[in-house]
Amino acid sequence: MIELLQGFLLLAGSFFMLIAALGIVRLPDLLTRMHASTKGASLGVMLLMAGVALHFLEEVVFARTIAITFFVLMTAPVAAHAIGRAGYFVGIELWKGTVKDELRPNYNPLSHRLHSGLKKTARGQEAGKSHAHDSHKGED
Repeated sequence: MIELLQGFLLLAGSFFMLIAALGIVRLPDLLTRMHASTKGASLGVMLLMAGVALHFLEEVVFARTIAITFFVLMTAPVAAHAIGRAGYFVGIELWKGTVKDELRPNYNPLSHRLHSGLKKTARGQEAGKSHAHDSHKGED
C-alpha cells in the first residue's frame, strides 16, 4: 500500500513539474511564466519530497524533506517577486491580454521608484488620516 501511495506522490509531483515546465515554454510573458513556474514547481517539489519521505521512512530523510519543502515554499515566491519586479522595471512587454496593470500609475520610469499614491502632509502624516494622539491634543 505504501508503494502505491509513494508511486502516486512521485508521479503527481512529476506531473506538476512537467506542467510548470510547459507553462514556462508556452505562456506569453514573463509574469505569467513566473506564475506557472512558481506554483507548479512548488507543488511538484512538495509531492516529490512526500514520496521520497515515504520511500525511505527514516527520520533523517523526513527532516531533510521537510527542510527542502520549507526552503522552496519560502524562497520561490520571493524570488519570483524580485524577478518580476526587475523585469517590470526594465520595461518588459506585458501580454496584450493583460487586463490590469496596477503598477503603472505608481511607477516612475525615470527614477525607477514606486510610490504608494498617498499624499504626505507637511507634518509627514498621510493625508486624510490622523493618529489617535493627535486628536486629543490640548485635552490634558
